[in-house]
Amino acid sequence: MGIRGQRDSMLPDQDGPSGGGTQDSTGAGEDPSVSLFREYLRLKTVHPEPDYDAALMFLDRISVELGLPMKKVEVCPGRVVAIMSWAGTNPALKSILLNSHTDVVPVYEECWKHDPFAAVKDADGNIYGRGSQDMKCVAIQYIEAIRRLKAAGKTFARTIHIMFVPDEEVGGHKGMETFINHPEFQKLNVGFALDEGLANPTETFTVFYGERNPWWVTIRCPGSPGHGSRFVENTAAEKLRRVINSFLDFREREKQRFDMSECFTLGDVTTVNMTMVKGGMAYNVVPAEMDVSFDLRIPPTVNLQEFEEQIKAWCREAGEDVTYNFAQKFMHQKTTSTEDSDPWWRAFSSACKAMSMTLKKEIFPAATDSRFIRAMGLPAIGFSPMNHTPILLHDHNEFLNEQVFLRGIQVYERLVSALASVPALTNEA
Repeated sequence: MGIRGQRDSMLPDQDGPSGGGTQDSTGAGEDPSVSLFREYLRLKTVHPEPDYDAALMFLDRISVELGLPMKKVEVCPGRVVAIMSWAGTNPALKSILLNSHTDVVPVYEECWKHDPFAAVKDADGNIYGRGSQDMKCVAIQYIEAIRRLKAAGKTFARTIHIMFVPDEEVGGHKGMETFINHPEFQKLNVGFALDEGLANPTETFTVFYGERNPWWVTIRCPGSPGHGSRFVENTAAEKLRRVINSFLDFREREKQRFDMSECFTLGDVTTVNMTMVKGGMAYNVVPAEMDVSFDLRIPPTVNLQEFEEQIKAWCREAGEDVTYNFAQKFMHQKTTSTEDSDPWWRAFSSACKAMSMTLKKEIFPAATDSRFIRAMGLPAIGFSPMNHTPILLHDHNEFLNEQVFLRGIQVYERLVSALASVPALTNEA
């Protein structure tokens, strides 16, 4: 059964706008929220040269429509963080941050059934486009939830910030990682943050309270050069093989742990993937050096210092002159409380429960900007309200059904209302 056939059972509170899943791809007669979503998808904020100016112009218009001031902070040359703020009645209280990133990953256009930047909607209401799940949907859902709350005359004690950051898809170094230490971030007075999550193909909604640590490491293997016709001793390739074997043997052990335990999710194990190999200049020349690079994702339950010692040991076993260096090495392992005693989690989970939503708590398997927020000691939850939806982030033919999208707006209406209404905490009195 397709998504459209399942929609009556897929989401809570069926009293919201329908969105018209059978409308044609021109957008005629569709819900204005869906039209806005499709417009945002058409902006080519795709790496390696994202059109951030187009996104900022789009957001300027939205801020005027919402009647919310928008501040722009250039954190690096050409990299601007935009923040719309809805002031609370008690601005001394900690604020609620709704974070999203404007950039999207590249596409292999020949592998898509529709133009990935045309936001085509098919007869089942599936909207195809790069960023439809990751995470332009969430950005528009934030906007539309705030639009509806303001139109209903709602006010909240806590200030609500809607933030749009660049460069998340390339590590966040010129986006959130830099902005988190900027004076303008401190002025936001954040108490709790929402950021992106993942779709879930079942009835359940996945909630992420922590992330694995991304480590990108390159192992450099020097060796004796020589003619390709000889048995050259102590070659770079021999050392490279030992390194690769050590990393991939560990990978296999972790994969077996994952495959054999029903309790494990991907976020609970360490993944290792060999991503680049470099070296050599000609068929008949034994190279003087070869490099191999790995993408490691390490759960917060692993002692990072001990894990690095293991990498050192693998290098020593391959050869005394084998070295390593990191392109990325995230060391913070803070997680967000999901205990009922925590006021933020209680507000979040209670709102979901009121909508008859089943939540599954997990460690996020990849990396998002939430890790920088948690590293500052602030609670952050990764959540994208997309159930009965295949996980297609970074994949060909990424899509989101318009019914799932529209219901997500209702979900955020409830969540934002609940979070922005959390009473003053002890440290805010």
